[in-house]
Amino acid sequence: MTLIQLGLPDHTTLTCAAVLFDMDGVLVDSAAVIEQNLRGWAGEHGLDADHVIAVCPGRTLAELVAEVAPFLDARAEAQRLLEQDISNTDRLTACPGAEHLIRQLPESVWAVVTSGHYPVAVTRLTHTRLPIPDVLITADDVSTGKPAPEGYLTAASRLGVEPRDCVVIEDAPAGLHAAKAAGMRAIAIAGREGGPFAPYDHRIESLSSIKVLHIDTTPTVPER
Repeated sequence: MTLIQLGLPDHTTLTCAAVLFDMDGVLVDSAAVIEQNLRGWAGEHGLDADHVIAVCPGRTLAELVAEVAPFLDARAEAQRLLEQDISNTDRLTACPGAEHLIRQLPESVWAVVTSGHYPVAVTRLTHTRLPIPDVLITADDVSTGKPAPEGYLTAASRLGVEPRDCVVIEDAPAGLHAAKAAGMRAIAIAGREGGPFAPYDHRIESLSSIKVLHIDTTPTVPER
């Protein structure tokens, strides 16, 4: 098992066997694209766009539709939103520090866990020139999305590591709850992490704040 030492701005050193990233808001700045898509869709159906945007993080598209518009066909509307998410890439950018951090990590020790669907994840990572990980867990891989821990537990299993040896980097309450429910340590990206009772162990401004101090491929028992 490979061990990674991460240095945080508060001088904390975290030792872990895997780093699990949320995608939107952590690796990819997709806020403008998501807002444009959801405002357009909400307007078509006479919905409160601000409310739709507020409840979106952590939910699959079908879950979002069912939550804000239970009178609509969730599957059909989710498909429409999916097609918009795939085609609308003009304002996508990599988040600060994302490429530098993940390119320092061996492919075997990091994963992406997103509430988005696989085609959207691949499109956004490719468009922002970020590598597609060997382990990419999307809405298509789980039966229950965030804040349930299934996605993060699935990622840990596929990487062959214990949940307690994983560090999750998230930006939304649903994802932070999912990480802690999975028994993992959670780093919150400053922004939306301050939702009601959202749990996290550390808080940073961006991925640029994290330094890879050491990678040990012949480790002993990890320090906690």
